[in-house]
Formats: sequence, C-alpha cells, structure tokens
Amino acid sequence: MTKISPEIDEKMLTESILAVSVDVSFASDHFPKYKLGPDNQILEEPRGDNNGPSLKEVVERETTELSEQHKRLSVRDLASKFDKNLSAAAKLGDEAKLREVASLEGHVLLKKLRDALESLRGRMAGRNKEDVEKAISMVEALAVKLTQKEGELIQEKFEVKKLANFLKQASEDAKKLVNQEKSFACAEIESARAVVQRFGEALDEQEKNPENSQKTQEVEELIEEVQEARRIKLMHQPSKVMDMEHELRALRTQIREKSIFSVKLQKELAINKKAEENRSCVYVFHGSEILGSCLRLQPCSDNAPLLSKSSIQWYRLSSDGNRREIISGANKTMYAPEPLDVGRILQADILSNGQKVSVTTASPIDSAAGLGGYVETLLRKSSSEFNVVISQINGQDHPSRSSHAFNVGKMRIKLCRGWITKSREIYSTSMLLSGVRGDANAPAKSLFWQSRKGLSYVLTFESERERNAAIMVARKHALDCSVMLGGADDEM
Repeated sequence: MTKISPEIDEKMLTESILAVSVDVSFASDHFPKYKLGPDNQILEEPRGDNNGPSLKEVVERETTELSEQHKRLSVRDLASKFDKNLSAAAKLGDEAKLREVASLEGHVLLKKLRDALESLRGRMAGRNKEDVEKAISMVEALAVKLTQKEGELIQEKFEVKKLANFLKQASEDAKKLVNQEKSFACAEIESARAVVQRFGEALDEQEKNPENSQKTQEVEELIEEVQEARRIKLMHQPSKVMDMEHELRALRTQIREKSIFSVKLQKELAINKKAEENRSCVYVFHGSEILGSCLRLQPCSDNAPLLSKSSIQWYRLSSDGNRREIISGANKTMYAPEPLDVGRILQADILSNGQKVSVTTASPIDSAAGLGGYVETLLRKSSSEFNVVISQINGQDHPSRSSHAFNVGKMRIKLCRGWITKSREIYSTSMLLSGVRGDANAPAKSLFWQSRKGLSYVLTFESERERNAAIMVARKHALDCSVMLGGADDEM
C-alpha cells in the first residue's frame, strides 16, 4: 500500500538549521532562557548566533506551509488514470462482443449452406454429386476453422472481462483508500495548525506582556506539543490499515459463521414443523432433499389410496412458499431434483377419488457438496465431454447400451460415438435440456435433451455429479449465447 502524504518544499532541504523535528526548523535547538535583572527587568541570555530568524517568523512560515500542503491534497489525477484504464477495458469488451456476434452469424450461415448442399446432394448423380460432396467437405472444414477462431475469441473475451473487473475493483479500492488517507491527513493537519496557532498566540501575548515571565513553563509545554504535532506523519503507517483489514476480515468471518448457524437453525425448525404436519398426512417423501438424490412418494397409512391409481403432479415453490411453478412432465411417483430446483421447495399433489393431498419438502433443495467448484473447473475449458448411454430416443427405449460422448461446447452440443455423430446443434430456442421427468431407470443420473424439434434423447451419465454439472455448464454457455436453456414450460 502506497502512503499518500503532502510534498515538502525543496527550500526546506537547503537550510542548514538544527531541526526540532523532521518538518520544523528553529533558530536553535532549545527555547530561549530569561532571567530577572535589576528593577525586575527581563534579560535574555546571550546567544552565540543572532543571525537566525526569530521564533515567531518560523511559526508563521510553518503555518503557511501547512496551508499549502492542505491545498495540495487531491486525488483527481489518480482517479482519472483509473477511469481512463477502465474505459479502455470496456471498449475492448464491446469490440469482443461485436466479433462474437459476427462469429455466431457465420455459424448460422454455414449451417444453412450445409443444409442446402445436403438437400442438393440427394437430387444429384454422377460427377455433380461428387462436386456437391466436395463442397460439403469444404463447408465442414470452414466450420472447423471458425470453431478454432471462436476458441481464440472466447479466450480473448475472457481476458478482457477479467482485466476490466480487475481495473474496476482496483479503481474502487484505490479511491476508497486514498479518500480515507486524505481525510486522516486533513484532520491531523488541522490539528497541527491549531497547535501552531495557539503557540503563535502565546508568543504574541508574551511579547505584549513582558512582565508575565511566570508563563515560561506553559510556553515550554506548548513547544512539546508542537514537536508532537510535527511527528503526525509517522502515524500514517500501512500497519494501521492492515490491522483494520484484519479486523474487518475477522468480523466478516464471524458474521458468516453466525449466518450459517442461523440458516441451520431455520432449516431444523422447518423440518420439525413439516414433520408435525406430515404426521397427519397419508403420504411422505422418501429420500434426501439435496441435489443428486431422488425423492419418492410413499404412503404412510394403510388407508392411503394406491399411488398407481392416482394422478400426480410435481411443483416448484419459492423459498417463502408464495409462488408455485408447475414442473411439466413430472407426473410420476419419483422425481430427481435438478439444478433449477436448488433453493426451491418441491411439492407433489396427489389426486384420487376427487380428493387432493399435497406433500411438501421440509426445506429448500440444497446444492451438492463440491459441485460448484467442479462446474467452475469445467467452465474454464473450451468444451466438456461426458460418457453417456442413450436410454431413449423420441420417447422409445433404445436397445443398444453402448457408450457415447456427450460434448458440451461454448457454442453447440454434440452427441457422438467415435467418429459417428448422432446429433450436433448450436444453442437455440428450440433446444431443451433438463433432468428426466418421466420413466427412467436412474432418474438422478439421467437428463432429457431435445436437440431440435422432432429429435430428443434420454441420456444416462456415469454419476449424479456429472449429470448436474453437464446441465449447469450447458445452461451457462447457452446464456452467453443469449439463449435460456431449460425444460419444457420452465420459467428461467
């Protein structure tokens, strides 16, 4: 941390006068001594050098210099430098966004061209068909080159965004620190000026009333105060700011711990409250209320109607329970929460024989431990690949259990097996991606992906964490492309 202090006039460095402190110079290194002569006359002891300035002149000069130092305390130059750097970084970010939009339009044009060539190839034969196939291969090569350019553009955009955030934070921190130091320095300069003024008034009074020699001791005490006031610069050390920062960190840690403890108590109270309510219910949820688990409806009374003969519908509720959102397609006895459910309360309505029973989770769905860090690691890559098994295609069971690669990129999603591509689509409004909501063998590991209208898959991942991470990464990349990626009828 750089110390902000007033500048000292260069002429102070050239004067060879013994200093009371690092800032002030007097004619001698001690206060003049007096004695009483005949007829109570005040006599000053002889001094070796009488050419130096008087004490009053020194005090007036120090007062003038303090005023000049106070006027020079300004942070406009420093703030303007930070603002210029920040505006330059913002300009670079705008240029990167324009290039990204142009790249996306290039992808759309290449896709339309490839589709046109594909339709043309079906109507050609012989040499013309070979020319069309050659043109298709050239278009695919252009798409690969464009993807490489996209990777470089995304990396450049990330660096520019990182630089802009760094400059913005540095500007705010520097302005805050400089303003704080300026206020401290101004306050202490005012204090020093007041002490010097008192000292000057005392000297003036002594000159006007030479008979009041008994006040010599008070004047000496004022000199000590002046010496202490001249050392105020030494009090502005970085250690003070560091101590304040450590105290602030300790307070933040305590507040965070108290908040976590408070949330834990609130959850326990909610669980106890829901447990009391569920005692009178005929159905309960079985399973952990956490992302990566599977909630299953089970009867808790012998008089409960059969779930197989009942109509079931799952809902998402806000944390305060005031807003309810239907989960389209979730009408089975079990449901695996997905990332969109984190922080929400889940509710299932069971309708049987004209009677409706509602079952609600005791607390909002919690995120899985370590999932956030895993997703942040994946987002740093240009694309993320997961091993999956195709369970269903267009709602029909898929007999093959072979492993496929589910590749989530910054611009598109691709499903392939080796060199064979099953589906490859850029992010668009017709694409859907969510946790599986219908019948599935392992709902916590499965997701539903509609690449385009008329083509959908149910994919089973190797673990619950990979399934949830794939959903979160795909939604983040889609959001960067101005596409809200979710399930059917989801409110994003």
